[in-house]
Amino acid sequence: MVREFREFILRGNLVDLAVAVVIGTAFTAVVTAFVANIVTPIIAAIGGEPDFSDLTFKINGSEFGYGAFINALIAFLIIAAVVFFFVIKPVNLLMARFQPDTPVDVKTRPCPECLSDIPIAAARCAFCTSHVPTPPPPPGPPPAPPRRPEAA
Repeated sequence: MVREFREFILRGNLVDLAVAVVIGTAFTAVVTAFVANIVTPIIAAIGGEPDFSDLTFKINGSEFGYGAFINALIAFLIIAAVVFFFVIKPVNLLMARFQPDTPVDVKTRPCPECLSDIPIAAARCAFCTSHVPTPPPPPGPPPAPPRRPEAA
């Protein structure tokens, strides 16, 4: 059981996910500081409010801090923009570059039982294991007519 747990912990996907969470947490701290110290003052210079976190309103003695929500919303939009422009767009460009322009000419046919694509020469479906009849040969040029002996 300990061996299985060690294999689970050291599995590549789990380690990659742990690294992503740690880097994402650090990145969130950087973006939050960027919003609080750079973006908010720029917006405040235009709109006149130096810090959104101080924006509140009261109803029946309850105080609602909507300024903190505005700061969090700005941080979210910046994180989403950074992820889109620096992760999603480059990955999509790389995937498009490495995708073949024309599909590889793979000769397949549907299995009559499960409709999965199987090779034309297959006698048994790899998905449902049913026997598959051999397909008729592809149409080709008609056979040449027999030659007549020439008269001398």
